[in-house]
Amino acid sequence: MMNKSTIGRDTTLCMSLAARPGTFGSRFHNRLYELLGLDYVYKAFTTTDLPGVIGGIRALGIRGSAISMPFKEAVIPLLDGLDASAAAIDSVNTIVNDGGRLTGFNTDYSAVRTLLGDSGLAPMPFVLRGSGGMAKAVAAALRDAGFTTGTIVARNIVAGQAIARTYGFDWRAELGDTGADLLVNVTPLGMAGADADALAFPQTMIAAAQAVIDVVALPAETPLLKAARAAGKPCITGDAIGMLQALEQFVLYTGITPTAEQVDTAAAFARGG
Repeated sequence: MMNKSTIGRDTTLCMSLAARPGTFGSRFHNRLYELLGLDYVYKAFTTTDLPGVIGGIRALGIRGSAISMPFKEAVIPLLDGLDASAAAIDSVNTIVNDGGRLTGFNTDYSAVRTLLGDSGLAPMPFVLRGSGGMAKAVAAALRDAGFTTGTIVARNIVAGQAIARTYGFDWRAELGDTGADLLVNVTPLGMAGADADALAFPQTMIAAAQAVIDVVALPAETPLLKAARAAGKPCITGDAIGMLQALEQFVLYTGITPTAEQVDTAAAFARGG
């Protein structure tokens, strides 16, 4: 392992921005910097002043920033351009700063798409709860993986109907008795904090489903994932999504692709935080 330089004047700063900052990204990126001997440091932030933060990224030369709920769509007008990955779904989860020009990317989509392929899940009817930027990324990934029959459940009528219309799915305002073979949670239900004990889908739906996707990454085992595993259902986890999308961000920021061993070491370190 190479020795990382002491933080100093020339250290490159990367960051994340979320309503509820976690520790995974900071620990994952900083561990990789250490393993690779890179003069970088990564710090998590939250804000009530989104324009101020984006101006700071530009003015201070911050190399890149991860963007999480609820900023993935609101940040778009503040950027100079969008990569095709973000433009296709009007949602940004990554900003890259090239000499003051800020470009938005979306690594959530590619992470979910990769995990769907690796899971071996055949296309099946699904129910997706959520209507934010991550919901767009997951809906697009499902569609592109061949999942053609699905229902978007969202109380936000405008956002929910827009996602359903864009990707060719149905929409409902409430879950009701809607069931499906694949259950997808793209809401904060089950996330550490006020919703930590919330179960995104009833036990009856979990029992009747074939598989579950939960994008919540903190905690790694949400109430939904625990219930699904207890019922013997295969799961795609927010922890796995978070690791893959963070790796792509790391490559965008540094131009370096770590080895699989380095990624595993950093991910294990991050999960221990």
